[in-house]
Amino acid sequence: MKTKLLTLSILTSLTMNVFVAQEKTTVKASNSDISDNLDLRAVATIFGDASNLEDFERRLNDPKTQISNLDLNNDNYVDYLRVIESVEDNVHLVVVQAVLDKDVFQDVATIEVARDRDNRVQVQVVGDVYMYGTNYIYEPVYVHTPIIYNTFWIGNYRPYYSSWYWNYYPSYYSYWNPYPIFRYRNHIHVHINYGHSYHYASYRRCGNVYNNYYGRRGNGYERMHPNRSFTNRNTGYSNRQELDNNRTIRSPRSNNEMNGYNNRISSNTPRVTRATNTTTPRTRTEGNSPRYNNETRNTETPRVSSETRNRTEGTRVYSENRNNSSGTRSSVSTNGNQGNSQARSSSSRGSSSQGRSSTPSSNSNTRNSGSRSSGRG
Repeated sequence: MKTKLLTLSILTSLTMNVFVAQEKTTVKASNSDISDNLDLRAVATIFGDASNLEDFERRLNDPKTQISNLDLNNDNYVDYLRVIESVEDNVHLVVVQAVLDKDVFQDVATIEVARDRDNRVQVQVVGDVYMYGTNYIYEPVYVHTPIIYNTFWIGNYRPYYSSWYWNYYPSYYSYWNPYPIFRYRNHIHVHINYGHSYHYASYRRCGNVYNNYYGRRGNGYERMHPNRSFTNRNTGYSNRQELDNNRTIRSPRSNNEMNGYNNRISSNTPRVTRATNTTTPRTRTEGNSPRYNNETRNTETPRVSSETRNRTEGTRVYSENRNNSSGTRSSVSTNGNQGNSQARSSSSRGSSSQGRSSTPSSNSNTRNSGSRSSGRG
């Protein structure tokens, strides 16, 4: 009877584990997407901070900040993102491509920079249709005019074309493993400058220029997996914006939301920092560093001072501490006169048998012992 009950309990536990595993898999599949692995607002931020397109490419692939989390070729390393440029009239089409294999590239996003007749510059960061769906567009409004604008409209301008390719990368670049999706969401918001504005737009300002480029776009991943486009991955949604509006897991989209978001995850920040092996970007949590300093002062300093008080009770303890620090071996009693006489007698006996005394306080005793020894000689 006991054997039957034990067998039934084991079978029940195994069945429960299978159900739990299936439930976890279902939740993960319904709340994540390939497009979650590169936040276009972070791309817009570093574009505004870059001095030129070469610097922009370096910032995209900096292993310290880890802006991208894309691993399209499933080799457990984040893909290198190269930058190429196409220029037509007053429009600069900056293309971000993932390097997947030898001569295999996949367009991820484009940054379309246009200048009108009044010399006003407008920027749109557009997700590739295969990755983000149709017309997933952010228009950044920068607080200060980006330096990179000054490099575009000059005489004899040559479009930028990355010199890096599969297994041939710059010296600053090193491989890193992709984050789980939930951790990447926590990580990437540190690198989005919420002082800028990121307006969502539903149409392309430079549609004609992009249509002329479309026949040359990199679509290596799309050709290998034609059934994994955004519309096939997310039936019923046209782009990432609609997906974000209708799923339970959403990312903060404004400065106010970001402040509330930081308050919710602040208690977990040290744990995330250790787990992600943080490189310098995780140290950019300026809001947390003063809190750590205050905690250190409040937790360590009072404890040390209280221990010092407990240890230093009475004049005897103070005298013992002074004698221990000077290296003396004699013990000092609470009565000063008695302790001094005992110290003299012990030092005089020690001088005759062991030589000179090592304590600074026994200089007079050393003279007395010296005179005795000279008389005997």
